[in-house]
Amino acid sequence: MLVLSGIGVIVLGFVLRINPLLVVTVAALVTGWAAGLDALTVVAALGKAFNDNRYVSVIWIVLPVIGLLERYGLQERARTLISSIHAATVGRLLLTYMIFRQLTAAAGLNAIAGHAQTVRPLLAPMAVAAAEKQGATTDAEHQKIRAMAAATDNIGLFFGEDIFLAVASILLIKGFLENYGILLSPLALSVWAIPTAIAATLIHGFRLWRLDKRLAAR
Repeated sequence: MLVLSGIGVIVLGFVLRINPLLVVTVAALVTGWAAGLDALTVVAALGKAFNDNRYVSVIWIVLPVIGLLERYGLQERARTLISSIHAATVGRLLLTYMIFRQLTAAAGLNAIAGHAQTVRPLLAPMAVAAAEKQGATTDAEHQKIRAMAAATDNIGLFFGEDIFLAVASILLIKGFLENYGILLSPLALSVWAIPTAIAATLIHGFRLWRLDKRLAAR
């Protein structure tokens, strides 16, 4: 039963709000000690587990990279670029991004865009810059534009990824229907997701067109 002492360390560490990484490391050392392993063997096991699963943690490398790019003017350059394009409006910019997001999601490329790596550092500043050209100057208006940029990414991904037949949602739908005796192939489900994606583009595109009209009316 001593090998379960590591669980107690984790519970106690989380209750005391100690650094989670430190808590898990200490819990692993305590568990290894209770199991009769020496410290070197436990550390080697931790290193092997990290190395075997290193690709799971690769996504976190994106965050400091984005932070460094923002620190050295990524958002400012994005705003300058969109300000130099005379025909750029919030609606046109976001609709173009949404179509791009849907097409890439339909090909299974969900991770090449998103809130952390695209919307916050690039899309939102560009949309705000376009809105400022159209007369949106208050902070409340800027927040609404940023929210619309985030919503555009969500809609593009949500209705685009179902076209990719190997996505988890398609497999979930297939399994659910099979429980009720309805046999469909993943390809059939993907094909019938195309009209929904087109409808989402038209509906959200209309919302973006109305946004442009409201800004132009100012």
